[in-house]
Amino acid sequence: MIAELNRLVELIEDHLTDDLDVAELARGLGTTEYHLRRMFSSLAGMPLSEYVRRRRMTVAAADVLDDEGQLSIAARYGYGSTEAFARAFRSVHGVGPGDVRRNGGPLRTQPQLRFRLTVEGNITMDTRLADRSAFRLVGHAARVPLIHHGVNPHIQQHISSLPAAQHSRLKELSGAEPAGLLQVTADVDPDYTEGSELTYLHGVAVDDATPVPDDLDAIEVPAGTWAVFRTEGKHPDALQSAWAATATDWFPSHPWRLRPGPSIVAVLDRADDFSTATCELWLPVERS
Repeated sequence: MIAELNRLVELIEDHLTDDLDVAELARGLGTTEYHLRRMFSSLAGMPLSEYVRRRRMTVAAADVLDDEGQLSIAARYGYGSTEAFARAFRSVHGVGPGDVRRNGGPLRTQPQLRFRLTVEGNITMDTRLADRSAFRLVGHAARVPLIHHGVNPHIQQHISSLPAAQHSRLKELSGAEPAGLLQVTADVDPDYTEGSELTYLHGVAVDDATPVPDDLDAIEVPAGTWAVFRTEGKHPDALQSAWAATATDWFPSHPWRLRPGPSIVAVLDRADDFSTATCELWLPVERS
């Protein structure tokens, strides 16, 4: 995966003034757009679209300093108007093109990225692969913003708003693996942009033939393979660290890639105050 990401960076440099077809680039690299975007954002710390915008505006700064008209510069970088180009330019450099042309700056540079795999060998990931037939995730869903670190207060609020009887009811409905009450995230932005909206479902897994009560939400999950990562320790830190390590350590070392689908966290055991927990993180995967 590291080689594919570095080749992607090279292709971006070759097409800074073109429309980038990321799906086609991914196919040419022997992977999928979904996996490529997720791995890029996890390792680069920014969405692929944000990196492309920063690189374009870094290179465009040299054009702005010349005497060329701003409309032609805007058109070269794919913007339909000088206003749209100026907004993108200001979002990267903090000042507009006119300010830079008059004063020569200030300018912020986005260097070209280079991905490297550092192998330390001191972290063992407790992982298994599970082949699952089709099933359903049933429970109470809400749209919430994506937060990368720490407890998500929007998810906390959603769960705490549910009556205790609903938790017991869901446990009784549970009838398939992963077992027990589940934390499900679906419809996630492929770039994994912090603040973007996702669907969070507090629920359980049931057989795909199990009828869904009218007052519950459901996510249909097709048959496929899952990589299951077991985590123990401080919560949610241990879980979030394992999630990050799937991108930095596990996927670059194995012939698997992410496929579209929900991510599932099963809480196997926890302290009364949820300060520590033993969890399983289920990620949908396919052979590379």
